[in-house]
Amino acid sequence: MFHKEGSKIILVATLLFVVTIVLAGEFIGLTWLRMGIQLVALVFYIIILQFFRNPNRSIVANDNQIVAPVDGKVVVIEEVFEPEYFKDKRLQVSIFMSPINVHVTRYAISGLIKYSKYHPGKFLVAWHPKASTENERTTVVIESKVFGEILYRQIAGALAKRIVNYAEEGTQVVQGTDAGFIKFGSRVDLFLPLGTKVNVKLNEVAIGNKTIIALG
Repeated sequence: MFHKEGSKIILVATLLFVVTIVLAGEFIGLTWLRMGIQLVALVFYIIILQFFRNPNRSIVANDNQIVAPVDGKVVVIEEVFEPEYFKDKRLQVSIFMSPINVHVTRYAISGLIKYSKYHPGKFLVAWHPKASTENERTTVVIESKVFGEILYRQIAGALAKRIVNYAEEGTQVVQGTDAGFIKFGSRVDLFLPLGTKVNVKLNEVAIGNKTIIALG
């Protein structure tokens, strides 16, 4: 299954792949060169397909758990000052996604969207300390029953050139459903209330909709 955000790119990639295979077969006589070009086209096509894959990870919503919104490695667990919305200290948990990870963003908890804002910005590498405040990003706040207000931030990386955000202020969202998509490498930060029981460790590999980030 592929994500809808990749439909146009997959269509173009499919056409280019077919054209390359056919033209190489018709006009390139050297066997090694023809096969080399076709192999490169196949590898490129597979990379595009795997990037936009959207595995079925349906879950039963649980208000007492915050689940991983994305696939990737946990790179930050620390108390920080959140300057945009809370303007006070929060517990930050950050997940870094490499280009080979699934890049679907899912809602980590059910609740009411209180805040949703897009920020244009730079394209520093996603693990850069200033990426959270200087890169292109979206900030979303969900008011949940158990945890109160939870903020998550989609952050573009050096390769990510588009962030898709489905969250609209005033709407109710369900844990585990699609919240957006970040194209080609990125990071997601979660800002939780101080004292939240974190259930992951640094460098742990998180799986979207499966790994429990925190418990209520």
